[in-house]
Amino acid sequence: MSDKTLKARNIRISDYTYQLPDKRIAAYPLPDRQLSKLLVFKNNHIEDAVFKDIGRYFEPGSLMLLNDTRVVQARLEFFKPSGARIEIFCLNPLDAGHDPQLSLSQKGSVSWIALVGNAKKWKTGSLEIVSPEQQFTLHAKKGVPVEDAYEIEFSWTPSHLSFGEVLEKVGKTPLPPYITRAAEDKDKHSYQCVFARNEGSVAAPTAGLHFTPDMIRKLSELGLKTGFLTLHVGAGTFKPVSTEEIADHSMHAETFMINRQLLDQLIRHFDNHPGAGRRKPIVTVGTTSMRTLESLYWIGARIKNGEDPGGNPVSLNQWAPYEWQGQLISPSTALKSLSSWMEKNNLEQLKGSTSLIIVPGYPFQLTDVLITNFHLPGSTLLLLVAAFAGSEWKRIYDHALNGDYRFLSYGDACLIFRKD
Repeated sequence: MSDKTLKARNIRISDYTYQLPDKRIAAYPLPDRQLSKLLVFKNNHIEDAVFKDIGRYFEPGSLMLLNDTRVVQARLEFFKPSGARIEIFCLNPLDAGHDPQLSLSQKGSVSWIALVGNAKKWKTGSLEIVSPEQQFTLHAKKGVPVEDAYEIEFSWTPSHLSFGEVLEKVGKTPLPPYITRAAEDKDKHSYQCVFARNEGSVAAPTAGLHFTPDMIRKLSELGLKTGFLTLHVGAGTFKPVSTEEIADHSMHAETFMINRQLLDQLIRHFDNHPGAGRRKPIVTVGTTSMRTLESLYWIGARIKNGEDPGGNPVSLNQWAPYEWQGQLISPSTALKSLSSWMEKNNLEQLKGSTSLIIVPGYPFQLTDVLITNFHLPGSTLLLLVAAFAGSEWKRIYDHALNGDYRFLSYGDACLIFRKD
């Protein structure tokens, strides 16, 4: 085990926390999403701005990557004949190869892992939601427990509806647990990125919530290139770190998809701008985009190193980067190795699962600039920010707390230029 691995694994969570008053947690988004405040951190300097003006901080020719996953209405509310309320929060599919998009397209019945609220009141039997006016019925049957969740079998009539259509009919927006109010109809719009298209997330990639179609158009006019990838955000993104050291934390896995088109776009970006000092920056919108992009490097590097991913989907474990032995290859070489492997296997789309954890000591390969929101104390997302910004993360968060910034999913944004 290398010194870098030891240092990364010995990180104490108590060193990455801060006091977050409840009143600073945004319960609602701003009416105009592009008017959120923007904290800019570059060259050790902090500047206050407005999100709609973010374009003036980017060089023409920069490449901005966005996560186009779409949030599904994953919360279902059932009532027993006794009146007891049971909430089922869908997490991950058990069927369809554990692929959320495939499972959401299934008709008639599906099986998912789900959290069950008030589970002690639901010992046996099935629950149902009946809508006579829509001539619609949804049944839920509880299976065996899986850690703190359960296997749930859903079935419905009419059976020609997909599970995604079922959730859209009767589900509710899966607001994160720190937003304590009930979900409202308007959350279906506000807790969704304007560019979302691939269904499968049970939480929004919240950095993307600040963008409007007009903003994206204006950024393009300024010479900023855009690319899209997909990572379906799981509820594990809110999982608190309950261990004293990060080494004992089990990082959640999330599924991702990238098309050859994006991979080719990344390779051209590196080939057209050779040399680290001359290359135009790569900007990731959100921690999910960063996690996916960085995962691509390590998958490609392992292929170059002689490892076979073992088919599609591929997977990456949480400590893979920290256990790397020997010289790191260039990002371009890693991406080209991945592209060649996809071509050899006749793949136009790469599917995978990543458990990558990014903590201080992580060697960034593909990300130069990060757009993100402000994250929970002691969370893996805050550790990611600390890895990217260095020890200055504390100054960034102190400035935000003292500057009346709004925190977490519906809060304000932060633009961080990497500090090596």
